[in-house]
Amino acid sequence: MKFVCTACGREEDTHTRKSKCDCGGLWELSYTPPKFTLEDIDRDTWSIFRYRKFMALTGDTWRDVTLGEGMTPIIPFQEGVWFKMDYFMPTLSFKDRGAAVLIAHAKAIGVDRVVQDSSGNAGNSVAAYCGRVGIACDIFVPEGTSDKKIRMIEAHGATAHIIPGNRDHCADVCRATAREKQLYYANHVYNPFFYEGTKTYIYETYEQLHRIPEHIFIPVGNGTLFLGIVKGLEHLLQSGLIPHMPQLYLVQSERCQPLLQAMAEHAAQIRPGTSSATLAEGISIGLPMRSAEILSYVYRYHVKGVAIPEEKILPARSKLARRGIYCEHTTAAVYAGYEAYCQEHGPLSDVLISMCGAGLKSDHG
Repeated sequence: MKFVCTACGREEDTHTRKSKCDCGGLWELSYTPPKFTLEDIDRDTWSIFRYRKFMALTGDTWRDVTLGEGMTPIIPFQEGVWFKMDYFMPTLSFKDRGAAVLIAHAKAIGVDRVVQDSSGNAGNSVAAYCGRVGIACDIFVPEGTSDKKIRMIEAHGATAHIIPGNRDHCADVCRATAREKQLYYANHVYNPFFYEGTKTYIYETYEQLHRIPEHIFIPVGNGTLFLGIVKGLEHLLQSGLIPHMPQLYLVQSERCQPLLQAMAEHAAQIRPGTSSATLAEGISIGLPMRSAEILSYVYRYHVKGVAIPEEKILPARSKLARRGIYCEHTTAAVYAGYEAYCQEHGPLSDVLISMCGAGLKSDHG
């Protein structure tokens, strides 16, 4: 198993500390999992690592790292709509799926300190798993990040650095720090081991329902869940377990929608533009680093785009809470996007929506 550059094709051993190729391209893994079968799931392991036969892992460090992430229930919310309750996680967000695998890899190659940038959830996850195995951790978050997320990061023993400016500037500062101090950049966007965790969202869904719903709404900022879902679905297709790719919906805030704008132009890359503050902070990414990869999947599988109306986010969050689902603003925004799509195009049946983050993490608006 090797890292392969998505730009020039150069290979690098996965034990490298380089966050990307010398040419500037991001890594992907040269890994092909065996055919997926329910019989090869380790049902005695109650975490995402029950699927480890189909995951690119470096040794058995996952046994020390795991906090029991994954195996989140799928519940019916309304007629034809299912919620996968991914905030039922150790740090209350779906990012635990990827962070568990990423930090297991970091531990396996002897990393003792990491840096990472985040709007809050990914940083919290990385901080927790680093704390689990004694890896020092610095998390860079943009100003305006929920105070509760920052306090959770610090509670895990990590140092939180609050950076003035937007999310993209925060990432620039973090990457510069990693280069200058030669620290391991444990980033959920750059490191492809993260997607080995997020693809388990699909494995679980198939194990739980014995099928895949026809419509899947996915919040997309940097695209870590989207890319994991596509990789998982492709694996099930190649294994002959599903007859076709379900209809995927890429959901972004109307105030920050670089991918939707690129889709409207059928562009291969995003064009840097302007964005304004949104309650959906978790997907407020103006320059997603894997935009070319995301867009290639969008066009290959005819993914549809949905813009979330900002004024619909808080009413959607209230509606969900009154039905027992207390989620953060970004998660409520995805449901608001689903409702907006149905209002414009008509109702959908057999819909899956991820409840990505818990409400207590974003009680700031």
